[in-house]
Amino acid sequence: MTDLDDAVAVFNQVRPRLMGIAYRMLGSHAEAEDLVQEVWLRWQAADRSTVQSPVAYLSTAVTRLAINASQSARARRETYIGPWLPEPVDTSADPYLGAEHGEALSFAVLLVLERLTPTERAAYILREAFDYPYDELAVVLQSTAPAVRQLVSRARKRIRAEGRTEVSGTQQKKLLTAFIAAARAGDLGALQELLAADAISYSDGNGARQVSKFPVVGRERVAKFHRAFASHFWTGVEVEFGTANGGPAAFLSRDGRLFAVCTVIATADGINDVLWQLNGAKLGAIA
Repeated sequence: MTDLDDAVAVFNQVRPRLMGIAYRMLGSHAEAEDLVQEVWLRWQAADRSTVQSPVAYLSTAVTRLAINASQSARARRETYIGPWLPEPVDTSADPYLGAEHGEALSFAVLLVLERLTPTERAAYILREAFDYPYDELAVVLQSTAPAVRQLVSRARKRIRAEGRTEVSGTQQKKLLTAFIAAARAGDLGALQELLAADAISYSDGNGARQVSKFPVVGRERVAKFHRAFASHFWTGVEVEFGTANGGPAAFLSRDGRLFAVCTVIATADGINDVLWQLNGAKLGAIA
């Protein structure tokens, strides 16, 4: 086996972890793949004989690249048309995308992570999803163990403060299934019964025609919004239920082509958030 063969074997072994870090940092499977490809190019060019721990080397490289990419991504999203939602990923094949734990993968957590600084996000992801010790975190983030403890603590507090206690996955699936049926039928009463009082519907289309460019807020407005487009939106649509980002999801296809993914975030109060991913460029990881 050649030195390059060794490099390929090592990289392929670590690749799921690199994807897991990059995806959680960026909320985009496509951008995560680009980042991992950049790490591969660096790994090819590196003097690998001096690398004591390939896992540490590669994880550090992808994390630092992801911090930089997050900063530029935030600037790009300021010009994004309408709500921005994370790119859904199929977690049935790889439930944790290389993580030791399924943390920081759900849409609810990813949306809160977007509001943290890139360094806070990296500290939280590496600690909670990949169980990094604080001394190793300090090396990756070029900081000190006490400083990264504070970063992780701040991130945890923010996620607890902004997060909600979600119902079980089984209950989420029941609510999602009932919501899709009610939306398809344009049943205003059924929609209102399923939604929490402060429900919000987000549609990510990046300016696509007939996609709302603003969140729809409040039980009645969300229910009426979905009833309004029921007569034309659902024509010829096939719905398949599966898993995205560790939770239940509805995959909508027309003429054999996936064009939308719908998920919900629900608590004991009902469905709090309806998330519509309608940007075709962000469906590649599912399709």
